[in-house]
Amino acid sequence: MDNRRRILVVGGTGYLGQHLLQYLLSTSSSLDIAFTHHRPIPPQELLDALPCVKSFQVDVRTGEGFSAVSASFGQPDIVVNCAAMSVPRACEMDPDTAMATNQPSSLVKWLLDSRNDNSLLIHLSTDQVYEGVKSFYKEEDETIPVNIYGKSKVAAEKLISETFQNYVILRSSIIYGPQTLSPVARSLPIQWMDNVLSQGKEVDFFYDEYRCPIYVKDMVHTISSLTNTWISDRKKMQLVINAGGPDRVSRVEMAKSVALHRGYSFSLIKSVSASSVNRGVLSPADISMDITRLVEFLGTNPTSFHDGVKATLETIPSS
Repeated sequence: MDNRRRILVVGGTGYLGQHLLQYLLSTSSSLDIAFTHHRPIPPQELLDALPCVKSFQVDVRTGEGFSAVSASFGQPDIVVNCAAMSVPRACEMDPDTAMATNQPSSLVKWLLDSRNDNSLLIHLSTDQVYEGVKSFYKEEDETIPVNIYGKSKVAAEKLISETFQNYVILRSSIIYGPQTLSPVARSLPIQWMDNVLSQGKEVDFFYDEYRCPIYVKDMVHTISSLTNTWISDRKKMQLVINAGGPDRVSRVEMAKSVALHRGYSFSLIKSVSASSVNRGVLSPADISMDITRLVEFLGTNPTSFHDGVKATLETIPSS
């Protein structure tokens, strides 16, 4: 009897996707692993580092390419959907593409058409499904997104919870940590703060927007633990989990943590209100999250922001 299980990472060339693939390959000898990518050819550095992992070009908006996964890899037991249009301003400028990308209709249809009721879908959502008018949102709180990005993620959650039998929705805060094998194009928060502060010039940071950033290795560990639980128990799983770190921090506090570890002067950090800058998109003020459910599932506290920043900066040479 073949006890191997298949896991498909949709959006495997992104920040979380790359970290997850590396971890799965190094720790899960009983898993067959594949990932999807949007561009015609995935990064060579990633292919070189993942020699046993299959890759497939898939357009998540239309579903083109999923049939090749079925034919060459087989129907997955676990699907982790990391694919997203995740820059809120870009979503605001192109809401149709944002909705088509972030609401995984084609992925869900492909999985349902295969009649594979025993597969688990782990879907990455966002803390921006919350309105942002209080602190420490619980999973049961009403979702009232203030921008297109958040609305597209609420639509995705609704689609999955109403149509899929086994799912976990991870409402992720800002994910931070070391750079990926194949560097991602988007700016990473700690690396960006380190870079601008290292130049010795005053920089504006918001004091009145709060998040619970999660260290990337904690997010990877969460997904891996969910995968292992599903494989071993095979019990019906329908979960929504706030996936954040243990600390509620503003951008000012994030920058001060970087400055503290690097020895930069706090005088470089200019505290300003988020309302003083027009970003072309509404942004929720306080979407800090209660992570009790995450802690209970993991049996341990995620990495503190202080320790996560320290670990991240240790991977970056000082300027």
